[in-house]
Amino acid sequence: MSGRLTPPPGGFTGPVKRSVTIAGHATSISLEPVFWAALEAAAAAHALPLSALVAEIDALRITAADPPNLASAIRTWLFVAANNENNSQ
Repeated sequence: MSGRLTPPPGGFTGPVKRSVTIAGHATSISLEPVFWAALEAAAAAHALPLSALVAEIDALRITAADPPNLASAIRTWLFVAANNENNSQ
């Protein structure tokens, strides 16, 4: 190993399950803590409650020809959003 890589702050941790209400229904979502933190930051940046942002991502997800599960859609959306933000700076 080259020694150039370092673990993320807080180390590697597994998914944490949380309940989010979408369209009046509680939905369990399992995401790693780093993704929960990014999702909370994105919700704040968009001036939305977390559940509203998740609902918007879900609405986009279900329009796909072969919709992924919600957790995968959230991770993908966050990754693309982060890349778009980095490219615009």
